[in-house]
This record gives sequence, C-alpha cells and structure tokens, in this order.
Amino acid sequence: MTPHISRGRILAIGTAVASGALVLSSLSGGAMAQTKAQDVRSLAGAPSVLTGAAHTDALKTAQSHAATTAKQLGLGAQEKLVVKDVVKDRNGTTHTRYERTYGGLPVLGGDLVVHTDKSGATKGVTRASSAKIAVDTSSSLAAKAAPKGARKVVWAAKGTPVLAYEKVTNTTDEDGTPSRLHVITDAASGKKLFQYDDIRTGVGHSQFSGDVEIGTTQSGSGYELTDGERGDTSTYNLDNGVSGKGTLFTDDDDEWGDGTVNDPATAGVDAAYGAEVTWDYYKNVHGRSGIAGDGKGSYSRVHYGDNYVNAFWDDSCFCMTYGDGSGNKAPLTALDVAAHEMSHGVTSTTAGLNYSGESGGLNEGTSDIFASAVEFYADAPDNPGNYLIGEQIDINGDGSPLRYMDQPSKDGISLDDWSSSAGNTDVHYSSGIANHFFYLLSEGSGQKTINGIDYDSPTSNGESVPGIGRDAAEQIWFKALTEYMTSTTDYHDAREATLSAAADLFGEDSTEYSTVDATWAAVNVS
Repeated sequence: MTPHISRGRILAIGTAVASGALVLSSLSGGAMAQTKAQDVRSLAGAPSVLTGAAHTDALKTAQSHAATTAKQLGLGAQEKLVVKDVVKDRNGTTHTRYERTYGGLPVLGGDLVVHTDKSGATKGVTRASSAKIAVDTSSSLAAKAAPKGARKVVWAAKGTPVLAYEKVTNTTDEDGTPSRLHVITDAASGKKLFQYDDIRTGVGHSQFSGDVEIGTTQSGSGYELTDGERGDTSTYNLDNGVSGKGTLFTDDDDEWGDGTVNDPATAGVDAAYGAEVTWDYYKNVHGRSGIAGDGKGSYSRVHYGDNYVNAFWDDSCFCMTYGDGSGNKAPLTALDVAAHEMSHGVTSTTAGLNYSGESGGLNEGTSDIFASAVEFYADAPDNPGNYLIGEQIDINGDGSPLRYMDQPSKDGISLDDWSSSAGNTDVHYSSGIANHFFYLLSEGSGQKTINGIDYDSPTSNGESVPGIGRDAAEQIWFKALTEYMTSTTDYHDAREATLSAAADLFGEDSTEYSTVDATWAAVNVS
C-alpha cells in the first residue's frame, strides 16, 4: 500500500511530559512571522516562489541558452558555462548563476551571475573574477611532483588565472569531525595557492524544544521519520557510528521520543523538527522550495560518534550530522543548529562562498544570520527568537552564549568590525562582522531589550544607526546571497551585494538603502 503522510506526535528532548499532553503545531509561530514579513515579500524586487519543478525547468532552459550567453559575455572559445541556479524576481528580473569550464577543466573562481530583465535583456553581470583566462592546459608538473590523486583545474579566484591541481584529502580531526581538505597548487611551480575544508561545522542549542508536531509517513503498520510534505526530508540514527547513512527512524504508534536522552528517537525528533521549520522558513519567507530550490529534501543523521560535541553540514551527502555532546548526554539537535547547518546548504547551492578567508567568514555569518531568523520565525514560547548563538548549550560552562550578534567581541575572540586581518581570522570568528552588521541593520545601535534579552550594540565609527527591522534585513541578505554574491565575495563585495539588493527591493533613494550603507560603515566596511 502506498504510504500516506501523517503528522506524528512526539515528546521532544527536554522536560519530560505526560503522554496525554497537548501536541502543539510547529507551524503556528511561523504563520505569525510570515504575516509580519508579508509587506516585504510582496515587493516587486523580492524573489518569486518557484516550485521544485519550475526551478528544474528554469535550469534546463538557461542551460539550453548557455552557449549564446557565453558569446554575449565575450568569453573565449574554450570557455563554457554550466548553470548552477536560477532566481526569478516578482518584477520579471532573472538572476542566472553559472559555473565555468575552460578547455574542459573546472574554473575555480570562474562563477558569475547574469542579471536579465523581463524582456531577456542583460542588465548586468556579477563575477567572482574579471580576469581573462588564457592558460596552456597541456602543461603540468613532472610526474613525481604532481600531487597524487589530484585533478587539473584552472585557478582564477585570485590574480592571473593559472593551470593548477586540486587535491582532496579525507581525514578525521582530533575531535571526531570529518575533514575533506581541498588544496590548490600551481601546476607550474607546485606552490600552494589556496586551501579550504568543505565540511562546515556549526553549533546548536540544548535539546529542549517542547512538544511539537512533525511530518511522518505511514508504511505498513508502522511509521517512518520521513516528511513527505517537505521533499521526503528524513532522519536517521547512526547509533554512535561515523560513516554511512544510518538506520531510518521508525515507530509503531507515531508517538516519537520520551523527552529525555534515554530514548534515541528524542534526538531524531529535534533534528526532524529543526529541518521542518527551516524548510518552512525558506519557502514561506523567501520563496525557496528546499535547500537547493528543487523541492527535494535533505536528510539528518543523529548520534554521530562518541562524545562528539559538534554538528556539521556535508555537501557530498547533502546532509546534516549531529553529535551527542559531552558524555553522549546533550545532543546538538535543536532548532538553530538545524537552521545553521541547512543554511550552509543554501549557501553552497547559491553563492558557493569559499570556506576560507573573508568569504568563509561570510559563509559562517550567513548560517548564523538565518539560524537567528528561523528562531524568530518559529516564535516558540520556550525559546523566543534572539540574537545569541548557542545560548542554551553552555559550552563555556558559565551559562554564557557561544556568540553574540549585537557585539561579537563579547565572546573574547570574534570580530566586531572589519580590519585588514579579517581574512586571516578563523571563519567562525570573522563571521562576527556579518553578524554585527545584520544585528545593526535589523535593530539599530545602542541599548534595547528584545524578547526579554538586553542588547547594547556599538559602532566602529561612533555613529548611531537606526535599523530597518529584521524582516527587511532578512530579505536584503537573502537576495544579496542568492543573486549578487559569488564564491570569492569578501566583506567589501558583500557591501556592494547588499546595496544592490536594497536598491532592487526598496530603491536607491530609500531609507533602507541609505541605512545599509551607514550600517556597513558602522562595522568599518566602506
């Protein structure tokens, strides 16, 4: 018999409750948040809603015209465009994102976005690099000097494009996090040009989520933790393993977890709920159906490793993975960690921000920004939206948050403002610049209390900024990410991207546009 969709009852991690307790819908808070954001969503320059099928059709259509587009852009005979994403605005403007090849080799840093109006005329092009490519793809290092197992690529992200090798090494860090390190070397000299790890790590809240409703699927006489309403998003149990997909969670009576870590399904509930609410946020607020916009769900793996105190996003499996925390008693599976990890997936399938240097800080900052946005969207009474990251996980052992968006330096290491050393700072701490910008743009500088939490946000130039409201700030950042940022975007490029987004949404003469400009100045980006 064909499985049908069920709305499973659960007892989420946290305070144990009686089995007869009222089950609350996870959609109630989101519906209210959606109403508040509706005025911004209806702007002509806002992204329109594309179903998964419509998105797939848009990709196919764009690819069929890719050769013509390449000629119009003046690309060389050896250069070809490969469509990665398409975003259509309500006013008919289309933003088509391309990867590039040269002589059949991938061009790292060759991505670009073509912006066309509703008539199909090109309005502009955003490029990761404007350098012309003219390399001899036949040249190479001596056989003994070429990295074993590496592939040939063209490196164009910085400086003059050169033939290079990309070698990927899979290892495991000391804390148990898998590592997939990409090292780019010059094919002529063997000099290292760049490196990054494409495993994106993140942080989460404590396990308390309250009682929530999740999507499950009936199969035979039992139920599976698969949400058919959200692209078959599924949740698996690794049972402390570190490889493979794990075992899909199943249940006899569609009542999942017992509110404690004693039941392995409780962590699965939190991961499923986080994935569900994050899906709803991106669809209802930004018109994006699923992480890749194709209407297909990702999957979550819980109970990873032994005493693993982290969570991570992996592009290779397009999945989120969560550890059980210290003593395997504190799974990192709550709402903001799911939103953070899934947002890495959104970044990967849109701007593709390199996970190193300033672009890496923007990558991490983007995940923090949308983790906070999803918390506000959920509007959960047990965990009101806030601008603190990891405030309930207590990694520091003193009840303090892991990161502060209003003044990132309060954690003792994150950056409040941009400086020339930002690109040499760990991406989790250079993300503070983006986090600070987003807080200021949303709420403004100075002292204020939001949902019972006190904030006091300074500015680098001593000038006060008013803020434009979180709904507008979210729309600007999302539009900048999906339409104007590229793999090599740094903080100064991000300023230009958000100004372009603000102009599209509100106009260059708007208060929102001038406030974006002033807010970047407030974090020393001009």
